[in-house]
Amino acid sequence: MSNSSKFIQIQYYQSPVGEIVLGSYDNALCLSNWRYGNHREHVEKRIAKALKSEYVEETSAVIEETKKQLGEYFLGQRDNFDIPLLMLGTDFQKSVWQALLKIPFGKTDSYLEQARSIGKEKAVRAVASANGANAISILIPCHRIIGSDGALTGYAGGLETKKMLLDLETASLMRALRSK
Repeated sequence: MSNSSKFIQIQYYQSPVGEIVLGSYDNALCLSNWRYGNHREHVEKRIAKALKSEYVEETSAVIEETKKQLGEYFLGQRDNFDIPLLMLGTDFQKSVWQALLKIPFGKTDSYLEQARSIGKEKAVRAVASANGANAISILIPCHRIIGSDGALTGYAGGLETKKMLLDLETASLMRALRSK
């Protein structure tokens, strides 16, 4: 095993909607990115630069727990995650990502609603850009952001994946309501 303080540990997780690269650094998840997504290379370079580190393919306790919790999520048995997260970005980006964490499971917001929630109503484009820079997909649920008109908008894993995630959450909520 490598010295985990000098490397970003990565593993691949095959989800029902696509392969995800999971990365941990210093006992926190810093990466949950679509392996074949549009911006993978850019996101991973940004993370490595921010941590002044390199990637090594090995596991960690954080990665194994993330795999377990993602498995439960995809089975409809989990609606939130309790994984330590390491968000790497500007203060503005981090505020946008924190706002994403407040969107309830199975619900959606628009970029405008998200901008309002952080007190930056006129910064809709910057909010959209920060969503696109999110390196921790699913756990920081940028898939819950849709257009003001209700249309699905860009997603690193693709619009079909975004639709599947939203459908999965809606179906889980419906099952929970029926079982009460």
